[in-house]
Amino acid sequence: MRPDGRGGGSRPGPVASVVDLGDEGSPGTSTSVESLDDLVHRHLLREVGAGVDGDPRGSVKRLVRSVDPLIGEAEAEAVVARVLARVDGLGPLEPLLADPGVSEVMANGAGPVWVERSGRLVVTDVVLDERTVGHLIERVIAPLGLRIDRSSPLVDARLPDGSRVNAVIPPLAIDGPCLTIRRFAARPVDLDAVSPPGVAPLLRWAVGARANIVISGGAGSGKTTLLNALAGAIPRGERVVTIEDAAELRLPGDHVVRLESRPDNAEGVGAVTIRDLVRNALRMRPDRIIVGEVRGAEVADMVQAMTTGHEGSLSTCHANSASDALRRLELMLLLGGLDLPLGALREHLAGAVDLVVAVARRPDGSRRVMGVEEVVGDGGTRHLAGPDGLVALPERPVRASGAPPANPHWLVPA
Repeated sequence: MRPDGRGGGSRPGPVASVVDLGDEGSPGTSTSVESLDDLVHRHLLREVGAGVDGDPRGSVKRLVRSVDPLIGEAEAEAVVARVLARVDGLGPLEPLLADPGVSEVMANGAGPVWVERSGRLVVTDVVLDERTVGHLIERVIAPLGLRIDRSSPLVDARLPDGSRVNAVIPPLAIDGPCLTIRRFAARPVDLDAVSPPGVAPLLRWAVGARANIVISGGAGSGKTTLLNALAGAIPRGERVVTIEDAAELRLPGDHVVRLESRPDNAEGVGAVTIRDLVRNALRMRPDRIIVGEVRGAEVADMVQAMTTGHEGSLSTCHANSASDALRRLELMLLLGGLDLPLGALREHLAGAVDLVVAVARRPDGSRRVMGVEEVVGDGGTRHLAGPDGLVALPERPVRASGAPPANPHWLVPA
């Protein structure tokens, strides 16, 4: 794929005087019709081969004026910005990624680019063709040392700024290459802003009391965002090991070790799984272990950590309710090789997990804590909070010695 795709928002329509960059790089008449952005970009690539001066912006602006002498100053500056973005950055996606209100950018083959803004999907005026999307995918993953081609048509990775990127190309992507970039929030969410009355102080207290907490919710419901907020309540001096598929957690503590799993390489070897990292973390003298998401056999090692001196650990799982989350954890324990009768398995799980916090994305696009359940001895739950606020306090003994009891003033008046 060549880096010559067109970005959306380019000057509408063809330019009247089209320049052909011949072998000598001199202007001439072309029989094709190209956008001004394409012409300038193509001419710039030729100049790069011959060596340009130390002022890229000046070089591009000079090229714009040579191609279209009648262009206005504002339009010329816009073309310069778009061409420079092609050369250094993600081209037509750069303005979207620079927008602080955009949390996710989605290019679905040929057509308009979509973004998530304030929890809602919005179509933009940026329109890409398949070649441009393919070029953008290559530009994103090449610096990461990854490969994507027909034999390995899927990539899930993390960008240097913490953003998460997913790319899929044909034959898996039927309608053309797809690129999704989930931006990392610069600041943690305010726990009070996303919690019903009384729930935020309860959760802060639970973290301080070293309760083991699992956050449940569907895809895009805000599980990782809430996990970041809860982790912010961990005392700064504690040694915390975080384990993720793609590192999104940013903890403020002074003693944080971040681990990230690794897929197979091109030869099909070299994978390091979440379970491998959880087992290794147990040898790193952690005070707490945070697993970004449990989805398989690693839950057996996570439960072991929660019950063997690493209280106060946190994790998330895909489930629509607290009871669904516990059933999923039970299934994953069985997959992890824990051969126990169902009753004993539920008691084992109840001995590890104290609270399940449910999050969801509401119809208006906002993400909120929708409920808190306390896990009881038979693997069931006891309701503590719903969308209207905290209605009961935990009855389980606190795990941290000297921790104060939960405050009844947090309860919502009946």
